[in-house]
Amino acid sequence: MDVSRIGSLPAAFLNPGTSSFTEFLRQYSPELLPGNRLPAGADPGGLAPHGTTIVATTFTGGVVMSGDRRATSGNVIAQRDIEKVFQADEYSAVGIAGSAGIATEIVRLFQLELEHYEKIEGTVLSLEGKANRLSHMIRGNLGLAMQGFVVVPLFAGFDRGFEGGRIFSYDATGGRYEEHQFYSVGSGSYFARGALKKLYRDDLTVDDAIAVTIQALYDAADDDSATGGPDLQRHIYPIVAVVDGDGFRKRDEAAVAEIVESVVSSRNTRPDGPVAPLR
Repeated sequence: MDVSRIGSLPAAFLNPGTSSFTEFLRQYSPELLPGNRLPAGADPGGLAPHGTTIVATTFTGGVVMSGDRRATSGNVIAQRDIEKVFQADEYSAVGIAGSAGIATEIVRLFQLELEHYEKIEGTVLSLEGKANRLSHMIRGNLGLAMQGFVVVPLFAGFDRGFEGGRIFSYDATGGRYEEHQFYSVGSGSYFARGALKKLYRDDLTVDDAIAVTIQALYDAADDDSATGGPDLQRHIYPIVAVVDGDGFRKRDEAAVAEIVESVVSSRNTRPDGPVAPLR
């Protein structure tokens, strides 16, 4: 490390610069960026467990994001209790699907990016600005995505100007898309999205929204082998986060377990889940 004297910080840390921590890291130590951590020619086949299904839905006054707990490596369950839903900052959440290790690094860098911006600028980014920053970071992972290490997060939060929840999805190139009402990403997303489409209503309460996301994850696990269903024997339940005007908070595991057990119990009599009204 190039320092002018022992014990001092490098000059790059002392000079005014960009409010983007990612750009600072790209200039100072680009090898530390997630997209540059893997040696060229590495085989993606058996290196990285993959996280699977994340779902999000808006409710009156906010947004709920939930994720299953399974990570897979090929046809093997690599981990049964992985966490895929994280706090991005006080008013937003991010869920990961794709290469779990790279995705987790990008989330940590994103958290630092938002904190760095706030310290440098003395204000917080708008929710849309945060979504744009995450898009830029995913684009930086394009080289690894071309090798098979794809990261496709789901970003959601409470927009204080809009006074409601908003959801943003991404593609592997960093393309950013705002979704309306609900969305899902990951290997079980098609099945989960079908359930969300049936069960979503404009007047959902927060508890209703949580139940809808858990029903959607159950349907995803029912049809997608990479998505883990609730494991009542091991007490492994989906991670559920709520973001509203009071900020980000993870729903207590005991409360989630109660909703999960109610969903599982109802599936004993109706295995395909609740029926949506025709009108």
